[in-house]
Amino acid sequence: MTREFRFLEEVALADSAFEASGDSPSELFVAAAQAVIETMVNPGTVSAGWRREITHQAPELASLLFDWLSDIVYLKDAEGVVFREATAVVTEGRPHGGWTLRGVLTGEPIDPGRHELRSDVKAVTKHLYEVRRDDDCDGGRWTARVVLDI
Repeated sequence: MTREFRFLEEVALADSAFEASGDSPSELFVAAAQAVIETMVNPGTVSAGWRREITHQAPELASLLFDWLSDIVYLKDAEGVVFREATAVVTEGRPHGGWTLRGVLTGEPIDPGRHELRSDVKAVTKHLYEVRRDDDCDGGRWTARVVLDI
């Protein structure tokens, strides 16, 4: 299991950009979620007392990832929570195609006195947005490039 992300400082000056990857779509979704979470807060300062299950379906994997990451931003704004971690199971529908996400976000209500808040992410953007499978790797590797509006 190899999932990771790195911030792309050269992509945007007023925004935050990252590239996430994983050996499977599920790992990609977890890595991308962690990048969004770590853009907003130091997850080590957040406990896991709050839990939200997320289910989405989309015809394309890129749309599904966009919705997943947008949920993280929405829940921060609408419910006032920050997150410690994310889990995700992404499956491809057969025989008709499409993708399904079953994810879980854990965290707690924002407490500026305890949480090391970083950036106030406003939205996931479509600017330079890309999800791809790199077939050069053994078994393929999934990668996404995402720009966040700060």
